[in-house]
Amino acid sequence: MEKLSIDNLMRRPEMGAFLGMVFVAVFFTIFGGVLFLSPNGIASWLNVAANLGIIAVPIGFLMIAGELDISIGAMVPASSMCIAIVSGYYGLPIAVGIIATLAFGALVGLINGLMVIRTAVPSLIVTMGTLFAIAGLMLFLSIVLTKTTSLSMMSPAWAKTIFGSYIGSGFQVMIVWWLVLMALYFFFLHLSPWGNWVFALGGDRISARNAGIPTSKLTVGLFILSSLSAAFVGMCQTIMYSSAQVSTGQSFIFNTIISVVVGGVLLTGGFGSVIGIFFGTITFAIVNQGIFYTGFDRNLSSLIIGVMLLIAVLMNNTFRHMALNHTTRKKGAK
Repeated sequence: MEKLSIDNLMRRPEMGAFLGMVFVAVFFTIFGGVLFLSPNGIASWLNVAANLGIIAVPIGFLMIAGELDISIGAMVPASSMCIAIVSGYYGLPIAVGIIATLAFGALVGLINGLMVIRTAVPSLIVTMGTLFAIAGLMLFLSIVLTKTTSLSMMSPAWAKTIFGSYIGSGFQVMIVWWLVLMALYFFFLHLSPWGNWVFALGGDRISARNAGIPTSKLTVGLFILSSLSAAFVGMCQTIMYSSAQVSTGQSFIFNTIISVVVGGVLLTGGFGSVIGIFFGTITFAIVNQGIFYTGFDRNLSSLIIGVMLLIAVLMNNTFRHMALNHTTRKKGAK
């Protein structure tokens, strides 16, 4: 068993993501001051991280497996409208709206997965098609069924408490969901045999299939998890804000991919960790929200965000290469 030491810790694949998170946190602490470290300031970026992180880890699973799902950009607003139409416009019980919304997410994920494995079309192209299809379908149904693209919905107290309440100084209950799901995801990827299957799928799909891994079922399952996570976030946002509207939601596409890449997951597949994605999500959230607590010109916000994220990614790549080189040297020494 490898001894725990600073040298070994520095070679961990999560270390680059962790140091990137520390770097941006220190940067915005220096330039943001007391406001950035206040409870409201911490809540601002933790809330962003929670909503983003619930989707980012399933997207990370897909990327580790060599796939990608960009249809989440339409799934979040579509799911928001789905529960608003079912339980807001038509007045059905909120439980019915929740079930219908999650079923809608699972169905879209099933369609994505089946199309990828049966057509051999790259998942980027397949999910790009479903992205526009879902956005167009939801816009059409909203106009036909409700004659509007914006709806309000009042949720019962129990649903508000579980899915859309605030804890303390502006901390959303979504943070609790995020942490619980992170623990489950960590067990799935790093402690269960299914996690090894995901890594094998991203390393070499043919070899994984020959080894007896159910690659098709696993691929479909990962796409279902991705769409289901996006549907869950969209549903919670409607319950929290008591309203929903048809929109593109394309920021989720780029934000989740950035968080996953900053977290150390390779775009080529076969490499990554849940802890790394966790740190990457927090890094992105801090950079995204921290600019508002500094004295910098808001016109420079995109430039600062881009530079900060680029530095974080470069740090992460450096430590990833250290980890890979260390592993290679160990194998050569045997």
